[in-house]
Amino acid sequence: MAKTKYNEYYQKMVTENRQLFDEFLKINDLFRENPEKNAVEFHQVGQKVVDKIRDFDRRLCSAMGRGVYSTYSQKLSEKFWDLVRKDFDQIDMVGVKVKLVK
Repeated sequence: MAKTKYNEYYQKMVTENRQLFDEFLKINDLFRENPEKNAVEFHQVGQKVVDKIRDFDRRLCSAMGRGVYSTYSQKLSEKFWDLVRKDFDQIDMVGVKVKLVK
């Protein structure tokens, strides 16, 4: 069965940046367990990862963003980000400052 285009782009992104994504996967897991202790490293490495993800998302959707395919482009982007969230469940927390109330 042929891979979908967003799946191909995701695999290409991870393969080309294997070291960065492996490092972030470890940090992602540590951040989930203890956000206070691992926040600085999570946000530093996470910003690099988010930049890569956005770059590949733009590549994937750039040709379709205009005209009659704009709705399709948005759905394609959502599917791509869903793949990212499946592996990196804390990705949406990159850059978010949380203040804990005691």
